[in-house]
Amino acid sequence: MKNSILTITDLKKIYHDKNGETLAIDGIDLDVQDKEFISIVGPSGCGKSTLLSILANLEKQSNGTIIKNDNLRIGYMLQSDSLFPWRTVLDNCLLGLEINKNLNDTNKERVIDLLKAYGLYEFKDKYPRNLSGGMRQRVALIRTLALDPDILLLDEPFSALDYQTRLSLADDVSNIIKKEKKTVIMVTHDLAEAISLSDKIVVLTKRPAKVKSIYTIDIDKNMSPTKKRRTEKFNSYYDKIWKEIDKNV
Repeated sequence: MKNSILTITDLKKIYHDKNGETLAIDGIDLDVQDKEFISIVGPSGCGKSTLLSILANLEKQSNGTIIKNDNLRIGYMLQSDSLFPWRTVLDNCLLGLEINKNLNDTNKERVIDLLKAYGLYEFKDKYPRNLSGGMRQRVALIRTLALDPDILLLDEPFSALDYQTRLSLADDVSNIIKKEKKTVIMVTHDLAEAISLSDKIVVLTKRPAKVKSIYTIDIDKNMSPTKKRRTEKFNSYYDKIWKEIDKNV
């Protein structure tokens, strides 16, 4: 399709152990457009995070194809911020560049600019213990953005936070992703979060995961996620998609 940067076709994942084999993902098809925000929802344990792990090359698919644009860079942000307590905020943000042996003055300056743009520069010499949960997640996001990925994979990025912090951070993350012009695939169990952030929502069945339905979210893109939650369209999408999700969530 036009502007596709990643296409998944008939993706399958089978786990093998002494008791036999377990089919976790069974024939997922998905087309990802440039600068699109996609959320993946479905029952607990259906294979949402497994799909992200495969896209991040942390696991191998058992069958199917994943076609990526040439030189496509993928960044993966886990549920936990995974910040090293003995490194400052700035040093945590530079970690990926160090590991990839790509740390230079230009890239370091870009990270500093990100910290300035998103309200964290004054904390650059602080340690994770000095930050709130929402600030730690923003640091983790900047650490991922430091690698300049084309696609961000977000695995339950707000799950460890309290409700008010989740709402505030969703607005922050939405703003950052729009400004940085990134494509996002996010896994979440929070349907309201998915609707308020996404251009498209993919509903998976219970395991073995298949694509049950895909919804295009048509709510004013200029609205913040918090404001989207107050619209009639939001409520309509919530009711429709909730009925699609198997009730053993």
